[in-house]
Amino acid sequence: MNTATYTVKGMHCASCAAIITKKLSKVEGITQIDVNLATEKAKVEFANDVLAIDALNDIVGKYGYALATVQPKEIESTLPGVIVADTSRLKEEKERELQEQLARVQFALPLALLVFLLMMWDIGARVFSSIPNLPIPMELFNIISMAIATYMVFSIGAPFLHGITMFIRSGAASMDTLIGIGTVTAYLYSAIITLIPSIRELLQIPDYTYFDVTIVVIGFVLLGKYLEARSKMKTGEAIEKLIGLQAKSALVLRMGKELEIPVQQVKKGDVVIIKPGAKIPVDGIINEGYSTLDESMVTGESVPVDKKSGDPVVGGTINKQGSFTFTASHVGADTLLARIIRMVEDAQGSKAPIQNIADKIAGVFVPVVLVLAALTFIIWLTVGSSLLGFSVALSYGIMGMVGILVIACPCALGLATPTAIIVGIGKGAEYGILIRNAESLEKLSSIDTVLFDKTGTITTGNPQVSDIISTDKERSITSLLQMAATIEKRSEHPLAQAIVEAAKKQQLTLGEITDFRALEGIGVSARIGNTAVTIRKPLESEKTMPELKKLQEEGKTVVLIEEGGTCRGLIALSDTVKEQAREAVAALHRKGLKVIMLTGDNLLAANYMARQVGIDEVMAEVLPQEKAEKIKELQREGRKVVMAGDGINDAPALAQADVGIAMATGTDVAIESAGITLLKGDINKVAQAITLSRATMRVIRQNLFWAFIYNIIGIPLAAGALFPLWGIFLNPVFSGLAMAGSSVSVVSNSLRLKGKKL
Repeated sequence: MNTATYTVKGMHCASCAAIITKKLSKVEGITQIDVNLATEKAKVEFANDVLAIDALNDIVGKYGYALATVQPKEIESTLPGVIVADTSRLKEEKERELQEQLARVQFALPLALLVFLLMMWDIGARVFSSIPNLPIPMELFNIISMAIATYMVFSIGAPFLHGITMFIRSGAASMDTLIGIGTVTAYLYSAIITLIPSIRELLQIPDYTYFDVTIVVIGFVLLGKYLEARSKMKTGEAIEKLIGLQAKSALVLRMGKELEIPVQQVKKGDVVIIKPGAKIPVDGIINEGYSTLDESMVTGESVPVDKKSGDPVVGGTINKQGSFTFTASHVGADTLLARIIRMVEDAQGSKAPIQNIADKIAGVFVPVVLVLAALTFIIWLTVGSSLLGFSVALSYGIMGMVGILVIACPCALGLATPTAIIVGIGKGAEYGILIRNAESLEKLSSIDTVLFDKTGTITTGNPQVSDIISTDKERSITSLLQMAATIEKRSEHPLAQAIVEAAKKQQLTLGEITDFRALEGIGVSARIGNTAVTIRKPLESEKTMPELKKLQEEGKTVVLIEEGGTCRGLIALSDTVKEQAREAVAALHRKGLKVIMLTGDNLLAANYMARQVGIDEVMAEVLPQEKAEKIKELQREGRKVVMAGDGINDAPALAQADVGIAMATGTDVAIESAGITLLKGDINKVAQAITLSRATMRVIRQNLFWAFIYNIIGIPLAAGALFPLWGIFLNPVFSGLAMAGSSVSVVSNSLRLKGKKL
């Protein structure tokens, strides 16, 4: 299966997205297609090879759209500059389109406002005797209005005419089709009764024309589309900020000389020189010097971080003071910053489940509106004629039909979810909260239970040997440590590494071993010479040992050293609780969430840690493969579960949870391994992520409510539903003004998330 991403030109509303989705879904070889109105991109999955772009454009080109290739493989394999160049090109295209829209608005809006004021004057003169009539003859006013309307329809409003021709040629209708049919209908009716008075006299039609409606609607709609496009560009500012973090050049040491080269030319293994105030160009490991780095722009961590030899540095961060050199470990598309950019870009283009209903409605919206408009005209002409007379009924029928076509807006529906998702995911990236897709963001808003792994999540994940107790008089503490470290040197477990580190500090010699085995959920074993040695967890029958119980009650993890089947001693290791853990748990409690610790450690030690931070419940002595089952049990109880762990040992549990959160540290973070990744492993960000998710979903619900209510109320009003009761009829001009404001209001509401404090 192959995937390709395309930019889509000519897409202006949710119906456009529905047309593209429908037509491409029928193509043999395409298995999945997601079209995003807000980002104006289409992600297409192919069963086998990617189809030629020309073949795809032959299909969508019939309906007025064009696809342009965005090549993920090329971007991933090249250097950061390619990402910048590609994004800059797309931004330039959008800015050029925006300028073209602005030019149309600058021509149309002054004419629309002038005609609107004259129209309001004329209406006022008809209602209030104190207001004088227009100071020009109506015949002359109609001729001037027709000239302006002709220019507006056939020049400024050309995109709407294209919507009509596309509908006639292919049967595919969009928002442009609705506006086009509405304004052209009003224009043609008005032109006929103006140019051919005999028809007006024959049918006894009043001399009132709708040129003003045509002019003002086109002006207001173009203004609305321009404001909408400008607001949509603002939703993508988070990506632009991330791209702006990339350094343009790097100072490297090659063949004994300092060379300043473009960042694209930095290779893995290059020695990079960093001076005070410089931006780190790529990821690497410091080999000489020390300094303080501002990593806030990448990780969201506001406190400057001290760095010394052996510490990792991340591209895009800023050196505050001091000088150092480092060896480049990740360059180009492999840097953390490049991976974050890709992840955020992919996530912003993904769809939340809540969007499905809006997409389904948008797919049939325009055809339904066309039918409603036709029915409205017919009802006014048939029922209205018997009550009001043919000429009045015809006038109202045209106003009702045009009003429905103009006020109906699928755009608000199409933009309600994706604009909020784009802004929300971008906001998360600013705080070091990387959200993999829109589905994870939506699910996070409804969780009621948070599970934390202990080691590395609640604690620092850096255990140290605190106690060594010999249960064999012939065995010294030093010999026990040496024996344990000799076995554990082959293990990568944090406790094993802590034991080895303690032996190294005492400069103990570690011998050779054979038959090393990792005993899952128990410990490790090997042979030193001919003697079998096992480092393991205490058995249930051994937990009554006074020394063991005392150490565990102090929150320490204890392992037993067994030689030749006999326990020779035990080693206790202690970890420290993260400074922010208590506040993080308290923040989750304030949100009404239950907090559970899920750990493989013993119950006494786990309870000790849980009490320190205020955790509600402890599930201890759970093997890695059992953690997922524990989560299933909670889910069977009806709980919505988020699991926060290190992303590696907790992989099955992270996958089973409704939302998995990886607590990432360092530059080699697996940001693709969970639904959400928290840079720097800051546990406080769990509550911030939930706050962001709830705020985003609240905005989406507000947007969808407005989009539905707007159409549910607006369409009957435009049809003249209030006329039988109160004699009120909504002028199509106000329908156009309302339509222009609907999409802008949805996008503006989404942009409020940018100011949300997490």
